[in-house]
Amino acid sequence: MSTATATTAATGAPDPVAGFPRELRPAPAGVRSVTRTFFFILWRDVFVTGRELPTFLAQVLVEPFFILFVFGKVLGELGFTGGGFQQVLLPGVVALNAFLVSLQNTALPLIIDFSWSKEIEDRLLAPIPTFLVAVEKLVFGMLRGIVASLLMIPMGFLVLDHASWPMDRFPATVGVLLMGALAGSTVGLTIGTLAPPRHISIVFAVTLTPLMFTGCTQFPWHGLAEVRWFQVLCTFNPLTYVTEGIRSLLLPPGGPGSIPLWVCVSALTAAILIFGAIGIKGFHRRAQD
Repeated sequence: MSTATATTAATGAPDPVAGFPRELRPAPAGVRSVTRTFFFILWRDVFVTGRELPTFLAQVLVEPFFILFVFGKVLGELGFTGGGFQQVLLPGVVALNAFLVSLQNTALPLIIDFSWSKEIEDRLLAPIPTFLVAVEKLVFGMLRGIVASLLMIPMGFLVLDHASWPMDRFPATVGVLLMGALAGSTVGLTIGTLAPPRHISIVFAVTLTPLMFTGCTQFPWHGLAEVRWFQVLCTFNPLTYVTEGIRSLLLPPGGPGSIPLWVCVSALTAAILIFGAIGIKGFHRRAQD
C-alpha cells in the first residue's frame, strides 16, 4: 500500500505532501521554529548594532586608521619605507580588522553575559538548542568583523597614495575575509568561555598583542626567511593565513611572495574547526553552570 493510500485510509483525506519527493516536502514545524528563533536572535543583535553605529565605527576604525596613517603614510614620507610597502600593508590591516574585531565582539559580550549581566540566560531559555546560541554568537561576531574589514578598503584609498585593490579579485578576497572573520569568532568564543572573568584583562593583554604582531599584517611571511624562528612562530597564528591569503590574490606576480591560497584556506578551515569545537564545548559548560 502506498503512503498516500495509507494516509487516506487512516484519516479519510489524502496526504497533501505524500506525492512529493522527501527533499521537497515542507520542513517540520520544529525545524522552522528553531530557524525562525535563531534569525530573530541574530536580527536583535544586528538591530542593536545599528542603534549603536557611531560607537561601533569608533571601535573598529580608529586603531587601524592610525596604523595605516603612521606606518603607511608618515613613515613613507620620512623615507623609512618604500613605495611598495603600502600595497603590503593595506591587505594586512584589512585582515587584522576582520580577525580581531570578530574576536573581540565574540569574546567580550560572552564574558559580560556569563559573569555580570546574565543576559545570556534569556537566550538559553529560547526554544533552540544550546549549541545554536553559541553559533549565533559566532555568526554575529563574524558579521561585525566583515563589515569592519570592508570599511577599511575605501579608508586605505583615502590615506595611502600607492594602494590598489583589483576589483576582479574582490569576490575571492571577500571569501577569504569571511573565513578569517569566522576564525576570529571561534577564537573569541574559546577565549570568552574558557578565560576566568576576573583575569580577562590579563588574558587580552597576553593574547591580542601577540596575535596582532605575529599575524604578518605589517610584513610578508616570506620576508622573514632571515628570522627563521619568528617565521615559524607566525605560522601558528590563524591571522597569518588571512593576511597572506588576501595578499596572494592582490599582489602582482613580481611582488613579494606569499603563502599559496590553498594553504591559507586549509589552515583557516582547520582553525575554524578546532577553535569552534573547543569554544562550543566551553559554551556548553558555562551554560550548564
